[in-house]
Amino acid sequence: MKPIWIVDDDQSIRFVLEKALLREDLPTRSFTNPREVLQALESGDDEDGPQILVSDIRMPGGSGLDLLTKVKEKHPGLPVIIMTAFSDLDSAVSAFQGGAFEYLPKPFDLPKAIELIRRAVEESQREEVAEERMAAAPEMLGQAPAMQDVFRAIGRLSQSNVTVMITGESGSGKELVARALHKHSPRAGGPFVAINTAAIPKDLLESELFGHERGAFTGAQTMRRGRFEQAEGGTLFLDEIGDMPFDLQTRLLRVLSDGHFYRVGGHNAVKANVRVIAATHQDLEQRVKEGVFREDLFHRLNVIRLRLPALRERLDDIPMLARHFLQQSAKQLGVEPKRISDAALVRLATFGFPGNVRQLENICHWLTVMAPAQLIEPKDLPPEVGAGPSEAPAPRAAQPAIEAPRAATPDDASPAPTAAPEMAAAVADGQRSWESGLEAEALELLASGRHDVWDELTKRFESKLILTALANTRGRRIEAAQKLGIGRNTITRKIQELGLE
Repeated sequence: MKPIWIVDDDQSIRFVLEKALLREDLPTRSFTNPREVLQALESGDDEDGPQILVSDIRMPGGSGLDLLTKVKEKHPGLPVIIMTAFSDLDSAVSAFQGGAFEYLPKPFDLPKAIELIRRAVEESQREEVAEERMAAAPEMLGQAPAMQDVFRAIGRLSQSNVTVMITGESGSGKELVARALHKHSPRAGGPFVAINTAAIPKDLLESELFGHERGAFTGAQTMRRGRFEQAEGGTLFLDEIGDMPFDLQTRLLRVLSDGHFYRVGGHNAVKANVRVIAATHQDLEQRVKEGVFREDLFHRLNVIRLRLPALRERLDDIPMLARHFLQQSAKQLGVEPKRISDAALVRLATFGFPGNVRQLENICHWLTVMAPAQLIEPKDLPPEVGAGPSEAPAPRAAQPAIEAPRAATPDDASPAPTAAPEMAAAVADGQRSWESGLEAEALELLASGRHDVWDELTKRFESKLILTALANTRGRRIEAAQKLGIGRNTITRKIQELGLE
């Protein structure tokens, strides 16, 4: 394991941190000033460099903030923890603007400092794994079984020119699948041309697809090649095919049937050497029944059908995708990539994502610009995510089984400051509400004939308590344990037992 570099002119601070980290089986290397650190990095004394850098902010040999800036230029992914005895706003702001992982004011509680360093180590290791995965598979990301099925299908189709229909909700990544099919096909050397048939007005779509001759209509000053000709020898991707006008469906069917088409205003047939991949978010069978989509065209396009899962069907992929999009967004904006905490990822996993992967990508762009610190916490997420299923107020008739006490009057209006009896009654009502929910859940499990009701409800209760405490303390386990009134070893053991890592 790479060592943790400690930079402080105070020998006692270095000594205390070294001994504490040694007890945690974390190797260290100490420096008295920033100049020594920069020399070690340049000389390559440690071939792989540090795992974490923990630096004081004010030292005789230079500023910790200057060191932060220089280190980040060479090692942008290295977590840096800034320590200081001068807990002023300017120092904190400068540290975070410079890309610090965390800001640690002196004097600090040693167990909390070690816990923070451990968190930084875990984050560093996660980022290394994420970067390796992205380098290995930058084209498409997905470990969920539903996505693995899609990857296997792309592999089976890699040596085929067969027509493919991709179905899936808007924003699920249908064009990415189409590009992958093209890239891994015998036509990979040819062009990939995409057109959204729903985004182009009906009067222009025919010309876009098939081109036009000079003088074919007002404004047609020259001959223009359409998308079919542009995709010659390659792949034409027809997105949102379900919205194609009915009369144009006939022309598309003719091209798929005999491989020829006519430009608008033209009289000479043009041969089309093109593989067609179509995509839609609509139910084409239903569109056929409604008489707005040709049945014969449907069968021509529906030779091989690939169904792309919605993001809510592949929740395991959210952490990988979020980190990937944060990296992409930071690269586009020329800023330091932000990290995302486990608690924030848990919150994202509870969000429905009606806009699928595209919505997650947009959220990551928003976070890159709007999140105040380098580490994204649940409170930094945009409002629509913050009001996800875990927090959104549920209808009275569909309250969750275990609900936190809620001090509110019957009509949800805030009680007046002088209404102490009403407030107490509301709190009591809230307590009875979640206790009643617990009772109802227990009765349902008991009635089902299960013999593990105690273990099941205890596991859910403990999981909810620990996750709530961790969210409250921004992932700091020791502080969460203190607030819950349990020991550090207990919370660590419970996290492992409950699968909350």
